[in-house]
Amino acid sequence: MADRNLLIFTDLDGTLLDHETYSYEAALSAIELLRQRGIGLVLASSKTAAEIAPLRAELGFSHCPAIVENGAGLMLPHMQAGEASGDYEKIQSALNMLPNELRSQFTGFSQMSVEDVIAVTGLTREASQLAKKRQFSEPGIFHGNREQREAFVEAAKAAGLIAKQGGRFLTFSFGGDKAEQMQAILAKQENETISIALGDAPNDIAMLEAADIGVIIANPAHDKIKHLIGEDHGKIIRASKNGPEGWNLAVLKLVEDHGALKSIKSKD
Repeated sequence: MADRNLLIFTDLDGTLLDHETYSYEAALSAIELLRQRGIGLVLASSKTAAEIAPLRAELGFSHCPAIVENGAGLMLPHMQAGEASGDYEKIQSALNMLPNELRSQFTGFSQMSVEDVIAVTGLTREASQLAKKRQFSEPGIFHGNREQREAFVEAAKAAGLIAKQGGRFLTFSFGGDKAEQMQAILAKQENETISIALGDAPNDIAMLEAADIGVIIANPAHDKIKHLIGEDHGKIIRASKNGPEGWNLAVLKLVEDHGALKSIKSKD
């Protein structure tokens, strides 16, 4: 029987996908349960539409929207990559106008070859080519020290750019984040919907805090998410295991505890 009162939003790398192998095999039992129950799964990632479209189809959730490039863009249900326009060239131009002593410390995807992307991500050649097909944001690596990085982010902000730190990259866009896109998607739901969000990195915090239930997934590849206020009263929880294994256990438990989630929603 379909259960359309739950909607799950999930980060990918380090959350649903293993940080090193990009596999979701450990989460298959929970994914299958979502399909059986008719529960929607919204992928929310720094990945491009070109990367997310085939994964969304492979998982069996092409009928759900997807949040791409850290929330700078949105893919509608059944939309294919490249159907939406973006601001990629304008973002590059804005970055290139920043002081050279800072700009030279940042290597964005537009400056990387496919081989460079393979080296910094561990992706296959085909996946790396898709990762370079950007529309809404410019991720990259900042090579300077913390003080220079802060100055670079501030200079970018003055130029109208927004910086977000993910599990691997510092990413610039003209705005929009996972939480804003999540709220826009929820606002279009016909019935009152309980939202569950899962993520592992600082760029997931706003989404975790905005959802009815947020689940922090541990990722040993980077510093853990700091203690969040929602943890004090059970609105945000931490998965017992890392990556897709933790994702699987958390989703299975939350879907089975749907009645308890309804009571949490009614108290808000």
